[in-house]
Amino acid sequence: MFSTVITVCVSPAAAGSGIPEVKAYLNGVDAPNIFSWRTLFVKVLGSIGAVSSSLNVGKAGPLVHTGACIASLLGQGGSKRYGLTWKWLRFFKNDRDRRDLVTCGSAAGMAAAFRAPVGGVLFALEAVSSWWRSALLWRAFFTTAVVAVVLRALIDVCNSGKCGLFGKGGLIMFDVTSAGIAYHIVDIPPVIALGVIGGILGSLYNFLLEKVLRIYSFINEKGRFYQLLLAGGLSIFTSCCLFGLPWVAPCKPCPAGASEPCPSIGRSGNFKKFQCAPGHYNDLASLFFNTNDDAIKNLFSSGTDSEFHHESILIFFCASYFLGILSYGVVAPSGLFVPVILTGATYGRFIGMLMGSFSTLDHGLFAVLGAASFLGGTMRMTVSLCVILLELTNNLLLLPLVMLVLLISKTVADTFNSNIYDQIMKLKGLPYLEAHAEPYMRQLSVSDVVTGPIQSFNGVEKVGNIVHVLKSTRHHGFPVIDEPPFSDPPVLSGLVLRSHLLVLLKKKNFSPTRSLVGIDASQQFSADDFSKRGSGRGDKIEDIEISMEEMEMYIDLHPFTNTSPYTVVETMSLAKALILFREVGLRHLLVVPTSSNRSPVVGILTRHDFMPEHVLGLNPFLLKSRWKRLRFQSTGLIKAFNGSLLNL
Repeated sequence: MFSTVITVCVSPAAAGSGIPEVKAYLNGVDAPNIFSWRTLFVKVLGSIGAVSSSLNVGKAGPLVHTGACIASLLGQGGSKRYGLTWKWLRFFKNDRDRRDLVTCGSAAGMAAAFRAPVGGVLFALEAVSSWWRSALLWRAFFTTAVVAVVLRALIDVCNSGKCGLFGKGGLIMFDVTSAGIAYHIVDIPPVIALGVIGGILGSLYNFLLEKVLRIYSFINEKGRFYQLLLAGGLSIFTSCCLFGLPWVAPCKPCPAGASEPCPSIGRSGNFKKFQCAPGHYNDLASLFFNTNDDAIKNLFSSGTDSEFHHESILIFFCASYFLGILSYGVVAPSGLFVPVILTGATYGRFIGMLMGSFSTLDHGLFAVLGAASFLGGTMRMTVSLCVILLELTNNLLLLPLVMLVLLISKTVADTFNSNIYDQIMKLKGLPYLEAHAEPYMRQLSVSDVVTGPIQSFNGVEKVGNIVHVLKSTRHHGFPVIDEPPFSDPPVLSGLVLRSHLLVLLKKKNFSPTRSLVGIDASQQFSADDFSKRGSGRGDKIEDIEISMEEMEMYIDLHPFTNTSPYTVVETMSLAKALILFREVGLRHLLVVPTSSNRSPVVGILTRHDFMPEHVLGLNPFLLKSRWKRLRFQSTGLIKAFNGSLLNL
């Protein structure tokens, strides 16, 4: 409840994992307040509260968001509002460098969550980044290397006993090493089955989570009271499961030669007594009443084949599966990685128990492969997950099997739905541009999707016209066209941004006559005047006061215009335009005509123009074309699968 209260009241943008927001930002979507000081503060405290309350949520996602917040705040030089600014950081006040910093911050967050520096770099490359370049690779690697060194130093301090209870557990490092791991050709079929079932379970997990998030969204829209009521109800339900389900599990006698006291006495331990007779322990309570990290370590550990009942593992799998789905939509910082790893490890160990003598693999190894298959089925990542799991378990011998399981589970799950983060972005309305162009885009040209009259300015424009256009539209970019007497015929001079126009209006560098003032006008401004604003409130046209006399004056836009904007001919394929727009990282793409007797600009392509909803809304005939049958119509297997899900 503490986590939910501070999230609802201080920064609602801190709710959830944060990875979808980071992924959308690195794709070009700048959602409000996702990297603000408030969001960082709530993300740290809220994730601590949510995880320590025993909700089935993780901390990897919030740590990724936390790293991205720190990077973004550094990139904007601090906070002007609170007087915390550093002038030496002004060099990062541009889109590309800030995007690179956020990418490195997300890699650092993943590296800190799993103590996996290489996995953090690959996670940033595979999962969140839309634009990657060679210089960013070594920068991200340097960032994660520093994270690993600092974290190792802090762990050493805590291991010396100087941290008290804060040094006991809580860091995801399983270090499950087995030098005698060996597998044979007869073990491949069970591994393939793990991948197939993991892909099906992962796609089902995504399907159910999407439905639950839609219901939670309807509840949360009713106001703060309902948000808090939902969090309180889910907390009570989770507590009932944690304390009620162990009653149905049988007690087991303590194993001989255990390396720790059995049953456990005190706050930590792997053998919880829970109403059992002396010398016995409850294996289901041992999973429920430990941290998620310790529970995963117990499931991953080798040589523990006899420590768990079949019934206990099955009950724990069902509980963690559905509690992970129900817990994520609460308005509080929460991650998906650890619950998915825990659920997958339980599922893998259960499959290992069922295989029995049919496989030579250890149950702990089955748990690792089960976690990999479930991660592949939900997250749909391959290389980064493989490296993260290898760094977690500290065992390179698992590499071939983990690779095989991840590839199979991802392939199977992709036939049913998309990865969980893409679904969450779609639910939140974040316009994410995919790396590929849909087949129907090859049938269209850019002129087929350009809509509405274009708003443009003259090279020397009246102040009143600029104010009117800025107040009547929400556009962020405007073509600048030179017309007689400055040019004959009209020619495209460039593109000017709304933010730059607001700076010009605020400085009131006007001219009483319609004449060119020359390049010297730009010397009255500094580079900091036009730098990209941070997460704070930017300038608005409604806040700028301009007198009637000033409305009749003029501004020469030439010194402040981007004279080399990206342009495409109106006959270009929409698919090619999308690739150019996404790969270069554009916000505006000017459309020029094929003939010279028309206006030099016939439209502007923005992110909205490439969205499937917009394109298909303008061209409904494409709904009946062959591409739809290939891309969207379900096969008989998928229809049967979705029908069975709806019946649930």
